Amino acid sequence: MQPFVLPEFYLPHPARLNPHLAGARAHCKQWAYQMDMIDVPQHGTVIWTERDLDAHDYALLCAYTHPDAGAAELDLVTDWYVWVFYFDDHFLELFKRTGDIEQARGYLDRIGRFMPATGEITEIPGNPVERGLADLWNRTVPQRSAGWRRRFRESTRNLLDESLWELANINEGRVSNPVEYIEMRRKVGGAPWSANLIEHSVHAEVPDEIAAMRPMEVLRDCFADAVHLRNDLFSYQREVEDEGELSNGVLVFEKFLGCGTQEAADAVNDLLTSRLHQFEHTALTEVPALFDEHAVDPAGRTETFAYVKGLQDWQSGGHEWHLRSSRYMNEGALDARDVPSPFSEPTGLGTSAARIFSSMLATAPQRARSFAHQPYERVGPIDLPEIPIPFPLRLNPGLAEARENLVGWCRRTGIIDDLVWDEQRMRGIDLPLCAAGIHPDASAEQLDLTSGWLAWGTYGDDYYPVVFGATRDLPAAKAMTERLKLFLPTRGESVPAAENPLEAGLADLWPRTTGSMDAEGREAFRRTVEVMLESWLWELANQAQNRIPDPIDYVEMRRRTFGADLTMALNRITQAETVPPDLHRTRVIQAIEHSAADFGGLVNDIFSYRKEIEYEGEVHNAVLVVRAFLDVDQDRAFGIVTDLLHARLAEFRHATEIGLPGLCTDHNLDEAARSTLTTYVEDLRNWIAGVVNWHRECVRYTDAELDRLAEPFATASSGAPVIGMSAVLGSSGPGLPVDAASSLGSPLAATSAIGTSAASLIPAAVTAAPHASASPGVTLPAAAPWTAAPHISAAPDVTLPTAASPVTATSPSGTPPASSATPVTLPTGPTGLGTTALRIHTPAP
Repeated sequence: MQPFVLPEFYLPHPARLNPHLAGARAHCKQWAYQMDMIDVPQHGTVIWTERDLDAHDYALLCAYTHPDAGAAELDLVTDWYVWVFYFDDHFLELFKRTGDIEQARGYLDRIGRFMPATGEITEIPGNPVERGLADLWNRTVPQRSAGWRRRFRESTRNLLDESLWELANINEGRVSNPVEYIEMRRKVGGAPWSANLIEHSVHAEVPDEIAAMRPMEVLRDCFADAVHLRNDLFSYQREVEDEGELSNGVLVFEKFLGCGTQEAADAVNDLLTSRLHQFEHTALTEVPALFDEHAVDPAGRTETFAYVKGLQDWQSGGHEWHLRSSRYMNEGALDARDVPSPFSEPTGLGTSAARIFSSMLATAPQRARSFAHQPYERVGPIDLPEIPIPFPLRLNPGLAEARENLVGWCRRTGIIDDLVWDEQRMRGIDLPLCAAGIHPDASAEQLDLTSGWLAWGTYGDDYYPVVFGATRDLPAAKAMTERLKLFLPTRGESVPAAENPLEAGLADLWPRTTGSMDAEGREAFRRTVEVMLESWLWELANQAQNRIPDPIDYVEMRRRTFGADLTMALNRITQAETVPPDLHRTRVIQAIEHSAADFGGLVNDIFSYRKEIEYEGEVHNAVLVVRAFLDVDQDRAFGIVTDLLHARLAEFRHATEIGLPGLCTDHNLDEAARSTLTTYVEDLRNWIAGVVNWHRECVRYTDAELDRLAEPFATASSGAPVIGMSAVLGSSGPGLPVDAASSLGSPLAATSAIGTSAASLIPAAVTAAPHASASPGVTLPAAAPWTAAPHISAAPDVTLPTAASPVTATSPSGTPPASSATPVTLPTGPTGLGTTALRIHTPAP
């Protein structure tokens, strides 16, 4: 009996079958015999019989997932999949069933010798896995570029090596948390490896200059997550009930949510659907802009689109194969799909399209929830969950002096500008308190430096929504971001004169931080600043579309928006001489850093929920993301986020107490390196304790402070309308009349409120903040130069788009505020793949 009913899957593309299927079936069987994979015992155990191979039908998988490949390419790709599935079963029988992790490590080390980064294979294969890899490597990599070979080698290595993570969890009886599971499944599950083979099979490589950029990484990760989650649903019975496997998404959700198997399976399918929606969103809105930004030539664009199409084909074809393969739980799935419905007939032309339409209707409410949030929703007051400080808190004795030093620094750089931040606000935020907890042993100079970076980053996080969020001037925000990068020289490049507080602050902090670094160190640190800057643009784009992010994309981008990479990089600066750089890319160090960063970000989301949702009209908060994704109420969402926070902390403890000693042993680190890593972990414990203490002690998130900031700007003293609470608070600063907001240093002429076609993507009614007078539907006047801050220039007129159906803002008491401004509803409905069905399904507001 099946443990749950398979859910309704989102299937936006029809599956197609390669005409060379029969040839691939015959070829792969012959090849498997040649590699001794069939009927040849391994340590006394036959891994596969010919009947097993036939029933699994990997040629059918490849014919569905690579429908346009030629006969020779299909044969090669099918051999690769025969090899990878044989490896999975070989590893299961030899090591997962025995728990012999030391033998498994030696086995995996040997396999790595059959995929050299350069040159030829020199090792003699000793088993079918090694023999198959040697043959396939020689048939594949000589035809590809160095960039592709590097990416493919890394994904293959991850697929092999991270099997140890699964084995370790089995030995410990440990089920991972959802975030850890998704990250690790990408490596051990093999979908990034499959993405590389798609490039090979369609003879189209993603240009190297964009392969590592966020949009391409998101496409790859969304593809991987969807492939793995789909596999988890079909393989639950085999893996969990038959093999004792603990690495399955349905099991992970069961344990984390404390729910039944059917509910967990439905939640996994919802996440699968969300990842496919994210894939579509990225392909349609981010990839074209990436081409333009990097001046990708027509050939490169064509090859990239061929790759994207290949990823889509794999999703559709992989689903069809799972419905048919004997390897998986699929009893009755094909029969159920062919039951007549109002949208399909059991046979005949058009049934594939009908099934696509039906799946879009079934998943449309989930997509609609991502765009349906009403900004400035009244959510408080809130009794926050208790979050104890998990590690001993020590505060730097230089805290009092650092507080005064930071006030002076913020005055000199213009950060205390009485518009985004005034001095009272800046003192109340008390960023030196955070710095004192993060770096309790720092010198006075180092403490000032950390305080400066925290102030600069927090001010920037507030500045962007105030200046660019209010008018949705995304091109201007992009221009400012590119200009800020000019203040991050790595090889002695000249730096322009600073023209606003962010530039002035960065011009001061950068040389003080990187003066003793070599060029390579400066490049690495520059990247941490760049990813934070670019994450602010990501937030602005979502805000312009009123789009609640996909949960996985949110968690991964939250590390950047929170600035965790940057502050952790300050700790790494002292490690360069004793810790090999490659060590920071290992699973254990990544788990330590990511779990700490996620803990900090989730702490912030819990404390800032009311500020962001009710006062700022934000969509970037984990509690809101969980509410929309799982369609649960606020209290339940708070409980889930709190549970995830504790789960990420538990992973941090596990990685530092169990994973790190094993890493030191595996890499034969000397005492100096071990001591440095021990110190680094202690620094991260200080970081966690300092972050929690700061959230508990500063006034930034208190109701009294939020009300203090909101009240003076309920109506602007100048008579100008106020642009919601994004202008009142940004992420924390005092409010701005429209004319002041339009003059806050926009480096580009704002040609429209959205900048480009993003206006057509905004799906929900955007109204004035409930704490202020209604303000949309206005023409922003050109502002006179701001006398209080002469370093900021005026911006030209900007007209907000208007629409026919107004939505009136309400005050906290529920009554419409007095205002002569005409309310406006921005255009509704997302665009792109599947949105016709969405618009049909979604009722009019």
